Amino acid sequence: MELRWKLAGLAMNRYYERNMIFFIPASLVLGFLFFPWFDSWSVAIPYLFAYITFVMALDCNVGQLVQTLKFPIPILLTLLLVHGVAPYLAYLLGSSMFGEGSPYIIGLVLFTIIPLGVSSVIWVRMIGGNVPLTLSLIVIDSMLSPFVVPWLIHLYFGELIQFDTMKVMLDLMKIIVIPTIIGVAVNEWTRGRALQWTGFVVGPISKISFSLVVLINAAVIAPLVHTFKSDLILLITASVIVILIGYALGWFGARWFRDTVILRTMMYSAGIKNISLGVVIGVTYFEPKAVVPIVLTILIQQPMATLIFQVLKKQSKDQSTS
Repeated sequence: MELRWKLAGLAMNRYYERNMIFFIPASLVLGFLFFPWFDSWSVAIPYLFAYITFVMALDCNVGQLVQTLKFPIPILLTLLLVHGVAPYLAYLLGSSMFGEGSPYIIGLVLFTIIPLGVSSVIWVRMIGGNVPLTLSLIVIDSMLSPFVVPWLIHLYFGELIQFDTMKVMLDLMKIIVIPTIIGVAVNEWTRGRALQWTGFVVGPISKISFSLVVLINAAVIAPLVHTFKSDLILLITASVIVILIGYALGWFGARWFRDTVILRTMMYSAGIKNISLGVVIGVTYFEPKAVVPIVLTILIQQPMATLIFQVLKKQSKDQSTS
């Protein structure tokens, strides 16, 4: 009986990962349709997110971090591109499309300064990239986020909005840094067996938690849909472009290494962001319109990852037959 439950849990986890492209938009739609039921659940979001971060960290150990730190250039270059170049390009994009002072600009820039997304590990594994390097990038970026996110928000919007920098830093410490440290510590303490022992339970629950975060955040902004209907086409276009900017910067940076594995790793690491954290920050600290571009990227990010996957897969096939 116990073996049956383990197999069922692992199968559910794999099924979710293979079908994220459907589950995430479905969660978003459910949140919009049934928002009166779920908008009051927003108090649970930080706890759900902390749990997701903890489970992610269970797959990372100190040895992986030390090993990848022997090759710091891909890590430093990726972080510089996604948090240095990408926010500037997003700011220019938002200003040109919506005009100076638009709250939509905040959402576009916020998308580029939030930490790298956990789901990039899934895509990097499937495309044959460097999984330890991806995990290290996510962990390092998450640990830096309490300093990077408030500083960049202040840099771009400090004169336009009232923003409690210290509160954001403390919140990010609670929902990102502390769960990450605990997860890595548990992995070390169990000598890498934590996920082997509990993966059939914690894995599916983390996936359900991820869907709930998306659903609840959609429910929070659903009553305001009418306020951005007229801008919807422009917003979708801007969201697609800002996601493509991440992939393009990852590709550009990786070209220096002339290594297919590094290229795939950097593209997905730079292209996939921790959107649910972005929505949490947006809903908590900014006006609702600022959250709209980030919510739209939830619909676009995984389909875009699928498209990039097909392109890279075709390139590999063509190279192997030439």
